[in-house]
Amino acid sequence: MMYGFGDDPNPLPETVALVEDIVVEYAHKAQDIGSKRGKLSVDDFLYLIRKDLPKLNRCTELLSMQEELKQARKAFEVDEEKLGTLE
Repeated sequence: MMYGFGDDPNPLPETVALVEDIVVEYAHKAQDIGSKRGKLSVDDFLYLIRKDLPKLNRCTELLSMQEELKQARKAFEVDEEKLGTLE
């Protein structure tokens, strides 16, 4: 995960442990929020960071990029299917 967001391919073990602790802490907090509805969702994480605008903006940006990639992959799959039927 860290490398995917621009970190070194072999990060320090201390850095990995710190990031893991942060992620687990957020996951537990989001799970507490989601348990009221019986499921965990992205909105639970967004709710947690709603007052931290830099984090919220980055998360919404990444979610938007994820949706764009999803749509691009879908369009590419449709194009491949059309090419397959032409042959």
